Amino acid sequence: MMNWTDFSQLMTQQNTYVLGAFLVIFGLLILDFSQRKILKRLQLKAEKTKNRWDDAIIESIKKPISLIIWAAGLYLATKIIQEATGAVIFDGVEPIRDTVIIGAIAWFLVRLIKHGERNFIQGEKEVDPTTVDAIAKLLKMAVVITALLVVLQTLGFSISGVMAFGGIGGIAVGFAAKDLLANFFGGLTIYLDRPFTVGDWIRSPDRDIEGTVEKIGWRLTCIRTFDKRPLYVPNSVFTTIAVENPSRMLNRRIYETIGIRYDDAGKMRTIVSKVKDMLNNHPEIDTGQMMIVNFNTFAPSSLDFFVYTFTKTIKWTEYHEIKQDVMLKIIEIIEEEGAECAFPTSTIHLADKDILKALEDRA
Repeated sequence: MMNWTDFSQLMTQQNTYVLGAFLVIFGLLILDFSQRKILKRLQLKAEKTKNRWDDAIIESIKKPISLIIWAAGLYLATKIIQEATGAVIFDGVEPIRDTVIIGAIAWFLVRLIKHGERNFIQGEKEVDPTTVDAIAKLLKMAVVITALLVVLQTLGFSISGVMAFGGIGGIAVGFAAKDLLANFFGGLTIYLDRPFTVGDWIRSPDRDIEGTVEKIGWRLTCIRTFDKRPLYVPNSVFTTIAVENPSRMLNRRIYETIGIRYDDAGKMRTIVSKVKDMLNNHPEIDTGQMMIVNFNTFAPSSLDFFVYTFTKTIKWTEYHEIKQDVMLKIIEIIEEEGAECAFPTSTIHLADKDILKALEDRA
């Protein structure tokens, strides 16, 4: 039977490793609390500087560094317990520690890329948000894939075997997910060719697609239609259709046909000349672009002349204000010349009375 001395020694040993594990965990609490305070002070100082990258680094490292501290500290506590008890279950703690630390580093890099993307978009006036978004996504993907490969290597898997299996499996996955891959490469084409970016108004003459681009993903592009409904278009569609981007136009065109009465034919030359002078002197008309004002058609009920010119603005609302002003001034010019705008009419010519009487006698 166990005597009192043996029992005391056993309790002393147990208290030693339990106390050691407790001290490690207590030290972790103090260390984590201290690093939070230090990082908070550093963040307050960084916010006062003009450099945004120090803010991004501190903001990105706050949570991952806590995870690393706790992973390393808990591993130390479990090693103390294992050495005292010899429990086999704690043999798997080391790979878990390495996996958590690798994941924390990858988490830090992903957060840093995210904050860097925001800094580029907000800080650089000439940067293209779509390009920055594409580069950020590629970097995040590279970080995640690298972290997964390192974790597999840490857990004892052969990376060469994994890569070989991935190559064989990739062929099968490629056939099974060809639409997904087509959308991925379609998104890559959009990022490289940049036929449109976020915020552009686009439309397609081939499909019923028109609206403002809200988001370009790797699989879908979200377009907000003019009735405020979201339209989700697979990226592969954009590799097979024509896309028009009115947001990149240089000017907006005014092309209108105006008709006056046949009775005002003698005033046509003067009206056309005054309309052209009005357009040349209009502050919102781009006189450097093609401008045509000419009489061109003998219509059934009118003599028509057309106006072909371009505005300086490309904004939709401003364009219609300018177009309205131009049209009203054309009406004023026509009325100043004593002419009138034509509308559809029919004229009936009655025969002479003598002819009508002769026709009646024959009847």
